[in-house]
Amino acid sequence: MKPHKITEGFEKAICDYTGAPYCVAVDSQSNALSMALIYEDVRDKEITIPSHTYPSVPCEIILAGGKVRFEKSPQMLKGAYRLKPTRIWDSALRFTGDMYIPNTFICLSFTGQWKHLKLCKGGAILTDSLQAYLWFKRYRYSGRRECLYHNDQFDFIGKNYYMPHIIAALGLQMITGFYNLDGTKKVMEDIELPYPDLSKFKVYTLANR
Repeated sequence: MKPHKITEGFEKAICDYTGAPYCVAVDSQSNALSMALIYEDVRDKEITIPSHTYPSVPCEIILAGGKVRFEKSPQMLKGAYRLKPTRIWDSALRFTGDMYIPNTFICLSFTGQWKHLKLCKGGAILTDSLQAYLWFKRYRYSGRRECLYHNDQFDFIGKNYYMPHIIAALGLQMITGFYNLDGTKKVMEDIELPYPDLSKFKVYTLANR
């Protein structure tokens, strides 16, 4: 099987489980957030996130040209939250059946021991927008179409965020464990983890100037 077909198979399995029309697998959730923020064009816009969250979230907002606003939150972060006022959701701690919310970009994480789907490394974006889906697919692959680069017509600037097919193959194996014996989808409880108060660190606020 061609590597791209393995990744496409994993993406389809994620769609089937989450209820999302489209899924684009990438090498990390941080890069999923990066793509979504660039696609939404957050330059010079204020993006509100919880004060207690993973450090890559404000980093990706700033690198995409946005400004970070921290909203006071509990130390324990649970499930998913929206990067307000965008359509982007950080869903590092939520992965369950039929979880997709229409007209959103939900960013998943498969990295680390505290995830339901543990792939050592990886992430994905869920969407119902065909236009965004096609943009994400090329942006994650250095602007390339999924063909031999000798045959491509280079007309798109992107990043190298592609999920390795070996990790996608592992994901294909593991996703079967999210179904009951009768074929129904398992309901997974939101994960809850403690995070530092990022609003205390000047590096994020200084970048807003």
